[in-house]
Amino acid sequence: MSTGVVEPTRAPHVGLVPRGERAARHLTHRVRVAISSRVYVPACAIAVAAGALLWFGWTNHWGGSDFAGSVVSLRAVVAGPATLVIIGVFLIVERTWPAQQRPMFARGYRHDLLFTLVNALLVVPLVTGLTLAAVHAAQTSMPWIVLPHIGLVPRWATIALIVVAMDFSNWAVHLANHRARMLWRFHELHHSQEDMSVLTVFRTHPLIHFSYLVALLPGVVLLANGAMSITVLVVYGATVAFAHSNTRLGFGPLERVFVSPNYHRIHHKIDGPADVNMGFALTIWDQLFHRVVWPTADTIRTDTGLAGRPLIVEQATPRARHLSVFAAQMVAPFRPMRGTADLPPVSERSNRDGARLSSHRDTRAAADECEVLT
Repeated sequence: MSTGVVEPTRAPHVGLVPRGERAARHLTHRVRVAISSRVYVPACAIAVAAGALLWFGWTNHWGGSDFAGSVVSLRAVVAGPATLVIIGVFLIVERTWPAQQRPMFARGYRHDLLFTLVNALLVVPLVTGLTLAAVHAAQTSMPWIVLPHIGLVPRWATIALIVVAMDFSNWAVHLANHRARMLWRFHELHHSQEDMSVLTVFRTHPLIHFSYLVALLPGVVLLANGAMSITVLVVYGATVAFAHSNTRLGFGPLERVFVSPNYHRIHHKIDGPADVNMGFALTIWDQLFHRVVWPTADTIRTDTGLAGRPLIVEQATPRARHLSVFAAQMVAPFRPMRGTADLPPVSERSNRDGARLSSHRDTRAAADECEVLT
């Protein structure tokens, strides 16, 4: 028998963090909390990414493209003579068959007119820069995505394919804008309008266009087979604008394919989920992905806007104060989070999916918190 003394085995200390590392993590946590209480960091990240893309385009001379000429072309689409005539006709239709009776110079109309002017003067150069830079980045980093010229395919078929693919890309990004919180912070401005009109299509935050750069890819892929003309872009833009108009018009059987004002108004309902009826020009994507709600007599004249007004709007004060409200709306995406008040209104299915994801994140955050404070 051995008489030696054996030192007892000590149980390992699981999860123990050195004191210095604990202090560093605790300091990092406090800094993160201090920053998040003053600004929404993910929104700042989008602004930085957009700025980096513009710097890339500028330093590379916009990929050899004519920046000034591109600005003129896009401005012709946004506020050219043809666009202004079409918008004028739509405004007359709104007065003739309104979904809701509104004064001719309602606050919402005046505010959307301000957005229209800002878009034509300032946002067009921004979008032009983002577009040219993104196209150049795609062509240089992924040259293999550009298909060679296919002589058997007529140009009109190529353009039609680009429009359909672009519309799907817009739909997919639109869905992301309703599901990703950092994108919703920029997109909620568009949903804040309580006096819908054809000009509401211009009621957007300038940086939201960064997310829609994905829609450029179909055009890049088929660039060698046919480019989008200004006429096609004007027609597409007019279709999207008309869907926002304050009219009680549906398209009958054609609504199974094309977005009508009655159809899109449901997307802007103040008392319902907003991640439905998200099509830009075509309804087929909503049907394919089970996100369609067909209009009824009750939905045609429904109120629009954001429940509880989490974002400042021109209708909230005794006086409109368009300039100060506009300035507040521009900085609104960067304001700190205020809990559920800043969450996008989504359908029950999306809410269940989001709740499971949120529960997982909350569990992970709680674990991180315990680790920091250990």
